[in-house]
Amino acid sequence: MTSKTVLQVIDHSRDSAGCVYVYPVVSRRAGGVSVGINLNPNNACNWRCVYCQVPDLKRGGAPELDLELMETELRHLLHDIVRGDFMQTRVPPEARRLNDVAFSGNGEPTSSLQFLACAERVMAILRDFDLTGKIKLVLITNGSQLDRKQVQEALSLMSASGGEVWFKLDRAPEDGFSVVNQISHKRTQVARRLMLAARHCPTWIQTCMFEMDGALPDEAQLQGYLDFLQESIAAGVKIEGVLLYGLARPSMQAEAGRLAAAPAVWMQELAQRITGLGLEVKLSL
Repeated sequence: MTSKTVLQVIDHSRDSAGCVYVYPVVSRRAGGVSVGINLNPNNACNWRCVYCQVPDLKRGGAPELDLELMETELRHLLHDIVRGDFMQTRVPPEARRLNDVAFSGNGEPTSSLQFLACAERVMAILRDFDLTGKIKLVLITNGSQLDRKQVQEALSLMSASGGEVWFKLDRAPEDGFSVVNQISHKRTQVARRLMLAARHCPTWIQTCMFEMDGALPDEAQLQGYLDFLQESIAAGVKIEGVLLYGLARPSMQAEAGRLAAAPAVWMQELAQRITGLGLEVKLSL
């Protein structure tokens, strides 16, 4: 480790461990330490969510990865966490728990053509540290690459190792352009990809809610979101629950000045409506 700075929820710096691919954070949603694996060190993503905290974000996919370096970095960091003094020197007392290793970085992880190979290596490392089944292996994804066979194969392997998927669904998918995610898609595509994710690995919906231009999502948007969840459940899609969260760190996109956190009471009321569908909700304000 190159720094002894104590980690904070408000700082998810990818270079906090001095590595190319691996970084530790204190995650409010995880409730402890999450070890992130950044497969997009080129700051490229096929989406451009207006609330994204990645600076200099650009359109594109993951670059060719140095899997040997990724493996070395992950082994060293896990050694510091599991067998060293990392928790005592870098983590606040209330968060000194290793919760997960997560494919989450500066772009869409599954855009990497080496995603399957990377997942296989990470699962082997977790076995070596006797962490399989003791911590989660998480894929945080926008779901756009779920049609690819190698991604589905990776999810099946993750499922067998106790992994889970966090599938981004910020608003009800509609045919056309999404202002929040800055992409064009079709409702049927999103429904199919969510079904594929849940078929291959336990899947949570991940939803970010916030004000934009002084306005919260209106009732029609909220009802559309709830209807999509209900329709997915009725179609046999097994959704583990919803990770509902607001803005905790400032956006690094051009729209930053137009965004504001949603009121806590509003978020709690939305959580209750989702719970009314029979889904567990984990709310992070």
